[in-house]
Amino acid sequence: MERLYENMNARLKSVNQAFTRYAYDKVKWENRMLGLVGPRGVGKTTLFLQRIQKAHDTADTLYVSADNIWFSDHKLVDLADIFYKNGGKHLFIDEIHKYQNWSQELKQIYDSYPDMHIYFTGSSVLDIYKGQGDLSRRAPIYTMQGLSFREYITIKTGLEIPVYSLDDIISHKARISGLEHPLPLFRNYLKHGYYPFGDDIDFDMELGQVINRTMEDDIPQYANMNVSTGRKLKHLLAVISKSVPFKPNMSSLAETTGAGRNNIADYLLYMEKAGMINQLRDSTGGIRGIGKVEKIYLDNTNLCYNLGRGEENTGNIRETFFANQMRVNNDVISSDISDFRIDGMTFEVGGPGKGQSQIAGTPGSFIVKDGIETGYGNVIPLWMFGLNY
Repeated sequence: MERLYENMNARLKSVNQAFTRYAYDKVKWENRMLGLVGPRGVGKTTLFLQRIQKAHDTADTLYVSADNIWFSDHKLVDLADIFYKNGGKHLFIDEIHKYQNWSQELKQIYDSYPDMHIYFTGSSVLDIYKGQGDLSRRAPIYTMQGLSFREYITIKTGLEIPVYSLDDIISHKARISGLEHPLPLFRNYLKHGYYPFGDDIDFDMELGQVINRTMEDDIPQYANMNVSTGRKLKHLLAVISKSVPFKPNMSSLAETTGAGRNNIADYLLYMEKAGMINQLRDSTGGIRGIGKVEKIYLDNTNLCYNLGRGEENTGNIRETFFANQMRVNNDVISSDISDFRIDGMTFEVGGPGKGQSQIAGTPGSFIVKDGIETGYGNVIPLWMFGLNY
């Protein structure tokens, strides 16, 4: 136990409170138990450590990672019992999916210690959702994605920028006080701004490792796949990365990757949950929604550049950014006449020369243009949609 506390204190010393992610204020920390999930590398661990620094006394708080060697010969329920008997009140468990039978033991801890608060994260959303059945009535699950363009600007410049609603953005009310020209930062964000480790010298290699571990470890473990099937999954991502955005043809994908046609839809859903792709549907419902999948994108623009290797498509980058940034606070669905629909409004995304012909005569329609600083009428700069969370 002493080593666990030493590890927590060491981690807390390295935490910077200068910037806090958008999810911090969305989480209702007063819940007795809660989970924070999301793709690898988006900053969930840092958020937990910031919460401990800001709101808790380490005398009655413990942070542990479920992959700590301590758990090789100890159970999570044993830790909770020792912690509770020594006055523990707030237990933070990181990467819970790496602990076998985690959901059953969390349920036992919740029921056995009614005045203890338990918070957990999962670097892979897959195992969290798989185990949620035992915890569905006990633990709300919050989902966190990578940095918005707004957050990226704050990190790079120190400027405090409010979150703008979709109505604010289309009404030309979005502003970045103190930043005259946002486009240079926007270009950088598209390439390496979505992940908090984007400024690392070896960012491309690190992101490649995130992709590999997600595709080779997380998804196969979740779906009980063998090594051969795991390789097909990675091949499927490679095919998608060269084709996005595209309307999925299950037979064609099966033939190209060597996977069974009946399995392709499940594979795509696993990849979506894991933060590798984004499936655009024709009705609301989000992940696991009932809507028919009309287009498949990579999840974010950083993945586009990492997997594109210099062959990324500019139009795809623009659409990927819009869908990625707007999905946090809105239901983004496909449109019969343009690229996207949100709350009955239609959005066509393009470059500086994009015209109005495609949406002419359509009420509540907007042209989203890349490469412009300010908008006018129903023309909105693409970068502004990065200020929505």
